[in-house]
Amino acid sequence: MKYRHSYHAGNFADVHKHVTLVALLDALLRKDAGFLYLDTHAGRGSYPLEAGRDTSQAEWRDGVGKLLGTTPRAAELTRWLALAGAEAGTYPGSPLLAAMLLRPADRAALFELQSDECAALHDSLTSAARIRVACGDGYHALKALLPPAERRGLIFIDPPYEEPADFDRVIDALANGLQRFATGVFCVWAPVKHATDLTRWVGKLARRAARPILLSQLWRAPRDARAGLAGSALVIVNPPWQIEARMREWLPELQQLM
Repeated sequence: MKYRHSYHAGNFADVHKHVTLVALLDALLRKDAGFLYLDTHAGRGSYPLEAGRDTSQAEWRDGVGKLLGTTPRAAELTRWLALAGAEAGTYPGSPLLAAMLLRPADRAALFELQSDECAALHDSLTSAARIRVACGDGYHALKALLPPAERRGLIFIDPPYEEPADFDRVIDALANGLQRFATGVFCVWAPVKHATDLTRWVGKLARRAARPILLSQLWRAPRDARAGLAGSALVIVNPPWQIEARMREWLPELQQLM
């Protein structure tokens, strides 16, 4: 399975991961002390929803498009929607969402391996203070930047999964990151084709992590369908206080809206 940020921008999986990302950042923002936000596969930052894309297969229509113009009950959905719908015709990826929220005391390190995507990301954040954009392998950044000087942080791991072996590489990267920063909040996204595959992968990840984890799932096809992208999964290691309780409120509403 190949998951290209630009092709799938704004789809149901993006909505799932980005509502969660904003909620995690807000949890860290509740304390005055600064923190590091590290994005291992940041993408280009923002994506056009129409221009230059095959609109007949525009996945955003069944993702963020389902929520535009709605008034969700859950605060997390309202919060994310205010950020994601701020600029008509574009969809902000994880680095831009983070840049909207970080304070002067916080900093971000954003990594993107594809040179053209990295250049676009750099251009979109040239005026942002305390944000570093680097064209390189985000997995290597885990070794170089952890633990952060702030001793607080959110590490967002959202690779394109070019090959099946990438699922194991994600687990290795997470385990290595936790060895350096055991108390950090790690959020790992994965595409899902079948529930059995997800269960096996999460079990392996949990054994390697050896830390509290929260699994969040959003499905758009039957769990045994083996569709190209049947569901979206997020594994949150060291989940902040109240994240699970709040997710039990907003995730069913999100499923209903979409």
